[in-house]
Amino acid sequence: MPQIDIVLISPIYEGNVGFTARVMKNFGFSRLVLVDPCPLGDEAKARASHAQDVLKSAEVCTIEQVFSRSHLTVATTGEVSKSICNPMRMPYFSPRELAGLLPKVKGRISILFGRENWGLNNEEIGRSDIICSIPTSPEYPILNLSHAVGVICYELAGLPRGEYLLASPLEMEHLYAHMDRYLDRIEHPRFKRANTLLMMRRILGRAQLTAREASTLHGLMRRSEWHIREHEEE
Repeated sequence: MPQIDIVLISPIYEGNVGFTARVMKNFGFSRLVLVDPCPLGDEAKARASHAQDVLKSAEVCTIEQVFSRSHLTVATTGEVSKSICNPMRMPYFSPRELAGLLPKVKGRISILFGRENWGLNNEEIGRSDIICSIPTSPEYPILNLSHAVGVICYELAGLPRGEYLLASPLEMEHLYAHMDRYLDRIEHPRFKRANTLLMMRRILGRAQLTAREASTLHGLMRRSEWHIREHEEE
C-alpha cells in the first residue's frame, strides 16, 4: 500500500479532528494533514484518546501543497452526479472499489475530506483524480466527518478478523455420539434416528462450533438427562 495522507480541509470542530485521529489509528493510519484547521485544544486531545501521537504529528499545510506533492488525490463527497454528462462528480467509486484501485499506485496519495457544513468545493473536486462516495441511506445520507474517515480507513486497511479455535473433529464426534445416546434417553423413534442425527450434523457443521460451545451443548444434555433420571426415581 502506498503512503496515504488523510487530509481534512477547513475542519470546523476540533472534536472531529480528535475523533479522526482516533479512528485513523484504529485502522493503522497515521498521516493526518490539516488544511486551514480550527484551533485545536483540550477537546481535540480528549477525543483523540490514545491517538495523541497521530494528533500531535498532524501536518498543517495549504491545499496547493497537498495537490503539488500528491501522486494521486481522492475527493470524498456525499453528493454525486445523477448524469454521466456532468463530469464534475462522475464517475465515482465506493470505498471498497477505491481499496481495489489504490494498491496499484506508487507514491503519495491524499484523500480529501471537506468541511462539516458543505464538504469540498467544486475547484477541490475538479482538481482531484478520483471521486469517492460512501453509499448511505437516502433518509439520512449525511455522515459525521470522523465517521466518513473511519469507513474509508476500514476499507483501505484490509485488516484480518483474527482467528479462533474451532472444536476439533474428535470433539465434534464425541458430541454427535452424546446426541445419539440422548435420543435413546428421550425415546426418540428409531426410524427417525438416522435422519435426525444427519440433520444435527449438518446444522452444527454450518455453525462451526468452538470447543466451549460444544462443551455447553454436552452440559445441557447432561442436565436434561439428570432431570429425567430424577423424575424416573420419583
